[in-house]
Amino acid sequence: MNEHTNMDDLMGLTRRHFFKKAAAGIGGMALSSLLPSFGKDELPVDLSSIAHYAPKAKRIIYLCQSGGPSHIDLFDDKPLLREKNGEQLPDSVRSGQRLTGMSANQSSIPLAGSHFDFKQYGQSGNAFSSLLPHTASVADDLCIIRSMYTEAINHDPAITFLQTGSQISGRPSLGSWISYGLGSLNENLPSFIVLVSAGQGGQPLYSRLWGSGFLDSRYQGVRFRAGKEPVLYLTNPEGVSPVSRRGMLDKLNALNKLQFEKELDPEIESRIAQYEMAYRMQTSVPEVTDLSDEPESIFELYGEDSKKPGTYAANCLQARRLAERGVRFIQLYHQGWDQHGNLPAAIRNQCKETDQASAALIKDLKQRGMLDETLVIWGGEFGRTAYSQGKLTKNDYGRDHHPRCFTMWLAGGGIKPGITFGRTDDYGYNIVDAAGNPINPTKHHYHPDAVHVHDLQATILHLMGINHEHLTYKYQGRRFRLTDVHGHVVKPILA
Repeated sequence: MNEHTNMDDLMGLTRRHFFKKAAAGIGGMALSSLLPSFGKDELPVDLSSIAHYAPKAKRIIYLCQSGGPSHIDLFDDKPLLREKNGEQLPDSVRSGQRLTGMSANQSSIPLAGSHFDFKQYGQSGNAFSSLLPHTASVADDLCIIRSMYTEAINHDPAITFLQTGSQISGRPSLGSWISYGLGSLNENLPSFIVLVSAGQGGQPLYSRLWGSGFLDSRYQGVRFRAGKEPVLYLTNPEGVSPVSRRGMLDKLNALNKLQFEKELDPEIESRIAQYEMAYRMQTSVPEVTDLSDEPESIFELYGEDSKKPGTYAANCLQARRLAERGVRFIQLYHQGWDQHGNLPAAIRNQCKETDQASAALIKDLKQRGMLDETLVIWGGEFGRTAYSQGKLTKNDYGRDHHPRCFTMWLAGGGIKPGITFGRTDDYGYNIVDAAGNPINPTKHHYHPDAVHVHDLQATILHLMGINHEHLTYKYQGRRFRLTDVHGHVVKPILA
């Protein structure tokens, strides 16, 4: 290649077209020897420009808790809220910050202390609510970030921002960016797989959250479902044998290659690659989704629900099996955390469904020697308010959306274990610095004690060995990246 070669122009070309355009002679032969390791007829991203450091993690399991879990009731104990329960949120704390339309017109915004006790666990002393006894048992493996913040105040833009780096839909998801940048570790399974807890109510989830946006469609997430057909339309129809399926694909691929020779449309090659992946998945998917070979001790570890297909517990176990087989990015979604009312009862049920399995995943990865190379992420799109939405009673309260501060945890894959990073004020309403002084971070005014969504994304890419500023894709005349034009690696949480 020469200085005028545009990497984006080369993406998706066949080997023959690539070598015509990019190289000749011995140099081309040397470069071609690298291509088979990717298992695709594609030119991978130029990793020499984006991988500036050795990766700490090989794979990611992202446990996305859709709806916004209450940090105040799970991870961030606020005794002052119990003391001042029922009093009005001070204007000095709110400082004119906007509220959603669901509570902005309340005549009263009374402070609501959590109904749940907190204790410190492990040598680290990380604090957890009584709702999370299993997560508390892995306290020394977790890095708890209490100073997360976002810009979006409603669910759709907030979860879209968390998953794609933009509040506006249409951008590639985090898993797609990583698949684009690093490729696959397994030729028989997609590099990006999505699992959604079955039968959950709450905020809707859209396939665009795991879509590839303007990237090639081969980088989008593939959703696995519970039941006899984990991937839709993968099984051969009745009367179609594997031999006839192979013959049909060979003929179809030949036609697609003729069309590609004529049009040089990268999506045609993607179509060929996806047909071939689907053919290989006819064997690999039944094997990986069949949990019958798991010992009873593993089901006991993850909980009784892990025997029920489609539950959060079964999906956590499935995620470990996918990670073992080289899937690069595994995304779990669990809905139901949007608790505007009846929070004490609702959050208790949510934790019953998720607590044991989340902790079991950490323990299982650790006992298999996989945790050090697997980055596990847990969290939702924002937090909940310190005041009650709706009527506050002795036994009940709800909480509205709160983007100013919330909690997420990470484990494994280059993360410093057993620490808590960041602080919030005594009301759990604003981020404060190490000395307890209020700070008002935005993506334009960086503060090292606060973690913006783009900072989290930059840190995730860093742990995968990628410089977030260099993983870009040219589209509509400009170069896009996951972190837009912002983002800092959160170095204090790195091991």
